[in-house]
Amino acid sequence: MTHVGPAPVSAVSTPGSSFVEWGAVLAGAVLAAAISFVLLTFGAAIGLSATSPWPNSGVSAKVIASTAVFWAMAQQIGAFMAGGYVAGRMRSRWHETGHEADFRDGLHGGLVWAVGVVIGAALFLSTAGGAAKTGADIAGQAGTAAMSSTNDPMGAVLDTMLRPTTVAQATPPPGAGTAPAAPRARPAAADDNRAEMSRILASSVTKGSLSAQDRAYMAQLVSQRTGMSQQEAEKRVDDAVIAARQAADKARRAAILTGFVTAASLLLSLAAAWWAAVKGGDHRDHSIPARFEFGDQRRRVAPTT
Repeated sequence: MTHVGPAPVSAVSTPGSSFVEWGAVLAGAVLAAAISFVLLTFGAAIGLSATSPWPNSGVSAKVIASTAVFWAMAQQIGAFMAGGYVAGRMRSRWHETGHEADFRDGLHGGLVWAVGVVIGAALFLSTAGGAAKTGADIAGQAGTAAMSSTNDPMGAVLDTMLRPTTVAQATPPPGAGTAPAAPRARPAAADDNRAEMSRILASSVTKGSLSAQDRAYMAQLVSQRTGMSQQEAEKRVDDAVIAARQAADKARRAAILTGFVTAASLLLSLAAAWWAAVKGGDHRDHSIPARFEFGDQRRRVAPTT
């Protein structure tokens, strides 16, 4: 007489039951977030160890940037893959079979990805908001001089444009040749002129051209600050406009690249989480140890005689 072992027990669906098991989804999302945090910390440590302030030492900036992009994508895909596998394996099996079971397992992996993205976006926005608030408070305490020197996006361009050509043309420090004196604050008029010139440069980049009136006015200010002739000052203003456009174009290209890399990483993470959840469900149904294999490695249980 042949005795067949007990068949696997499937959960029975009842009216009003939810086919989405949020416990498995949240468990996978939390695991993915934890793995991502650990890998990001590890990657940051590796990046810092590869850099050096000394010349001709350490890895070049391009290599570090390329490695950072690769590591950011790899850790995100791997973290969501692990979270999707956990969600698929922890989900209870209903009466569905075949493709329907694979779809529901994969959907739980997709939900792990969605929850992880929402949590990550919320943390990013809250962190950015807190950093912005802290920065505003510090800037307010530091005063207008500190704001104009550190928070001005055109600061480097303005520094080059207003730099004296010789040391003799520079404003002598306070108390030169006498006893040390207290540091002298930058005049308010100089800060106002600097802020106005920054706005004019930003406007020229946005509009695509610098008007003749603005060009002559900025050249006059540059001539007064540096002691240069009007013609030389106009040449320096033209160079500053070109430098501002180059900086804006560089920032634009960096933003485009960041957007494409982020979108591609998220889409690949969704596919990885979906696939890993399907594999987790398959391993759950056939009691296979956790391993990722593309082939059909299902372990068959022979009937008991």
